[in-house]
Amino acid sequence: MARWTGEWLSGSSTGLATDDVEPPRWRGERLGLPEKGSGSVAGGGSRLLALVIDLVLASLVTSLFLRPNLQDTAAMQTYNLWSVAAWAVITAVPVAFFGFTPGMAVTGIRVGRLDGVSLVGPWRAIVRAVLTFLVVPAIIRNADGRSWLDRLTGTAVVRFR
Repeated sequence: MARWTGEWLSGSSTGLATDDVEPPRWRGERLGLPEKGSGSVAGGGSRLLALVIDLVLASLVTSLFLRPNLQDTAAMQTYNLWSVAAWAVITAVPVAFFGFTPGMAVTGIRVGRLDGVSLVGPWRAIVRAVLTFLVVPAIIRNADGRSWLDRLTGTAVVRFR
C-alpha cells in the first residue's frame, strides 16, 4: 500500500516496496500532455506572474471607485476588501467562460479541463478562486505540476502558445 504522500512528495525513498511505477519523464506525461510547447503544463513562474498581474489589476479597478488612503486604517480595510472582491470577479468569471484570467492571457497560460470539455464552468472557477485565495492549496503541486485546486476541479494549467 502506497503512502498517502507518495504522489505529492515523490522522490523520498523510504525503502518500502512500491508498485514499480515509473516516475514521469516530464510534468503532465501521465495526463497525456506534451513535454514542451502549446498544451504542456505551465510552470510555477508563469502562474505566479499571472496571479500578480491579476492582483495589480484588481487594485487598479478598485482605485477607480475608492481612493486608497494609507493614513486611514478603516479606509484601507474597506479598500482591501473591495480589492479582494474585484480579484475574485476578475479570477472566477473569465476562467469560467474563457479558461483564463487577464494575467493568464498575458503570460500565455490557461486552465483546461482534463475530461475534454471546453468550458471550465462556474463551480470549478469559483472553487479555484477560493482555493487560490487560501494560498496553500495553490502552491503544493504533484509530479504532474498540478496543485490541489487543479486536482479537486479536474483541471490543469497549460500553455497556449
